Amino acid sequence: MNLNLAGKVAWVTGASRGIGRSAAETLLKAGARVVITSRNQENVDAAQRELAVLGGSVGGFACDVSDSASVQRVMKYVLDKYGPVDILVNNAGVTKDNLLALMGEEDWDEVIRTNLKGAFNCTKAVIRGMIKKRWGRILNVSSVIGLKGNAGQANYAASKAGLIGFTKSLALELAPRNITANAIAPGFIETAMTAKIPEAERAKALERIPLGRFGSPQEVASLIAFLVSDEAGYITGQVISIDGGLLTA
Repeated sequence: MNLNLAGKVAWVTGASRGIGRSAAETLLKAGARVVITSRNQENVDAAQRELAVLGGSVGGFACDVSDSASVQRVMKYVLDKYGPVDILVNNAGVTKDNLLALMGEEDWDEVIRTNLKGAFNCTKAVIRGMIKKRWGRILNVSSVIGLKGNAGQANYAASKAGLIGFTKSLALELAPRNITANAIAPGFIETAMTAKIPEAERAKALERIPLGRFGSPQEVASLIAFLVSDEAGYITGQVISIDGGLLTA
């Protein structure tokens, strides 16, 4: 397969670690000029230094995707330095877990603002450039939780399910402009987020995964790289699970 992304500008949100960090590295290796963002400037700077060692062009900016003004500031920098964004990976996300009866309104709002409104803000910021070029790739990182729900994560499940509906609507709107929109639904992936899972719960999770292990961020990044390449030009409006068979078990 030809996953050559030379000449493409790729923006990966939530890219200072985990899936986003691996996605940025994979796209950079494929030849894209990569822009990474995260809320914490120090984390962005550290990730940018690590990625710069690989060669190619990588820029990093602090950005709160839930804040449209913050997104617009970053977009201005990106347009001035790199030009219009060709590939957007909406990966930024947070969790604020609790049973619904105990969940505070702010915990609900923060998760929806970051995970769902953030994707809206970033997509809105890049869409005109894609339409003008008649080429674009939007990749939204959902979750198996958005497909099946999970006790104690009503806010997270709602945000990730919302991303799926958002993706399908985008696909219908943008297909005439040769812009694809897809979502992926990772299961248990070895990240800082899953590292917080207590050992007993981790063991129970492994019992439910047919492949018997958690996935790696690189495995998810490889799927992302395929979906934003020309090789996946006839795939749009899809939700692809990458979960070791969890949803089939």
